[in-house]
Amino acid sequence: MGPRLEPARKVKLHLFAAGYCTHPEWVTLRGGGLAVIRIPAIFACIEHPEAGVLLWDTGYAPRFLEETTRLPNRLYRMTTPVGIGSEDSAVRQLADIGIRPEQVKGIIISHFHADHIAGLKDFPEALFYYAAEAYERVCRLRGLAALRRAFLPGLLPDDFLQRSRIIDPCKRVALPAAYPFTHGLDVLGDGSLLAVPLPGHADGQIGLLLSTALRDYLLCADAVWSSAAYRENRPPHPLAGLIMPSRRQYKESFERLVQLHRQVPELRILPSHCPEVWETEVKGGAEL
Repeated sequence: MGPRLEPARKVKLHLFAAGYCTHPEWVTLRGGGLAVIRIPAIFACIEHPEAGVLLWDTGYAPRFLEETTRLPNRLYRMTTPVGIGSEDSAVRQLADIGIRPEQVKGIIISHFHADHIAGLKDFPEALFYYAAEAYERVCRLRGLAALRRAFLPGLLPDDFLQRSRIIDPCKRVALPAAYPFTHGLDVLGDGSLLAVPLPGHADGQIGLLLSTALRDYLLCADAVWSSAAYRENRPPHPLAGLIMPSRRQYKESFERLVQLHRQVPELRILPSHCPEVWETEVKGGAEL
């Protein structure tokens, strides 16, 4: 057994999927099949004992379809077919378990790709936590330049900046020696949620370390696209690198996750688009 994280406050964790896209498996996983597979857009609901209800990303929302009706944004939907109904959105799924939109007090944004931020406008009281670089690299992009970074500016609330709380790079918390990350960044200031840098797939992308009563988790966003990838050291096809701002950084982040799994196997790593996680943790609906 490796070392457990020991935050002062443990949280409750629930996983959901807000829509999906489709791709041939071989693009996302070296040696994958030719068949087109559903790739879920997973988001998390985190219940914090003091901060209340927080989200990790939001997945897709019907607003994504509205934003991609016309060119050039239509190209996004053409190259990445998406399935999302109103009943699949984060706001509707949370309502089904008794959480009203205004009860969501914060959303931690892993990165600014459309499939992670499409539901932001549905939560009017939420503060937005993210790495400064993640927003700074896309905020001025429009048209095809934004599309190349999978960023749709129209998905951001009008008061996005007023509600933003940039994660302080100076608030470092040391991690156990077995972790291939030297530190995490303290998102809330109480050591309960630690952001770790996982750049490459997107500039400034972060993962999130947290602990529940049961175990430790790393929500790793798109640093890998499936659990098989880090377990078996199977990166995506080189073609996937066309959408990455830095293949070198992606390779480094990927290799850290492979190493992390080998050195701390009891830590549960949860990719945002893993069909296995969707089948086992999301569909099961259990508190993690």
